[in-house]
Amino acid sequence: MLRVRQLSVNGRRDVLLPATSLQVRRGELLLVSGPRQDQRTALALALTGRLKPSDGHFDWDGAEWDGGARIRTLRQASAVVDSPGVNEPEQHLSVRDLVTEDLALVPRRYRGSLLSKPWLKVNRFEDIAGLWTEQLPPARRIGLLTALALANPHTDLLVVDSPDRHGDPEEWLPRLEELAYDAGRPLAVVAAVMRVPDGWTGPAAAIGNAGTAAAGAPSLDVAAAAGTLEMSGTLELEDAR
Repeated sequence: MLRVRQLSVNGRRDVLLPATSLQVRRGELLLVSGPRQDQRTALALALTGRLKPSDGHFDWDGAEWDGGARIRTLRQASAVVDSPGVNEPEQHLSVRDLVTEDLALVPRRYRGSLLSKPWLKVNRFEDIAGLWTEQLPPARRIGLLTALALANPHTDLLVVDSPDRHGDPEEWLPRLEELAYDAGRPLAVVAAVMRVPDGWTGPAAAIGNAGTAAAGAPSLDVAAAAGTLEMSGTLELEDAR
C-alpha cells in the first residue's frame, strides 16, 4: 500500500503541489483530481519518488520515506506514465522507435533479450508499429504506454499523468481498471485527472483542499519547473519511465 499524508512540494515561485493526502492498495485504482497540469505532474513525480517533497509523510508497504534507501525502493517499484514535459512520447517518434527506447530503460538484470519486434508481436501492437505516436488513438496509446511501463517485472505502482487530456473516460479508464484488478499481477494504480468522471464509484481523492485551485489560477510552465528541479537535483527524469 502507498499511504500519503499532507504531502506538498514547493517550487521556486509557487507551490507545485499543495498538501495532499491519499492512499492506494494493490488491486485498486485511485483517481486524484486537480485542475492544474503542473500540480498533477508534481503529484505523479512525488508519489513515485522522483520529486523530493517539501513536507508531509508517505510510506510504501509499511516503509516510511526517509530520503535515502527507502525512497530508492519506491522509485524502483513504480513507474510514471505519459507525464507532459517529462516522459510523454515525442511526436516525431514512431511506435517502433518508442518501444526500442523504452525497453532500453528497463534495468539490465530484468531486460534479458527484450527487443522491439518480438515485444510488439507478443503484446499485440504490430498493427501500430509504423505509426507516429501522435497518430495513436487514446485507447491504444494508454495500452501501449502502460504495457511498456510493466515491461519491468518489479513495477507494482503505476501513476498515470492526465490520461483524460487525450480522450473521454471510456478510452482510458477500462485499461487502468484492468491493470488494477488483474488477479495475476494486481497493481496499485493512480491516475491524476482534471476531474473525476461522472458515475465513478471507486476510490477518489483531490489535490489540496477542494476549491483552492480555481480554474483560472495562474499555472506554472511545467517544462520550466521540471528543468529547474532537475538542476537542483530533486527531480530524476532518467527514471521517469
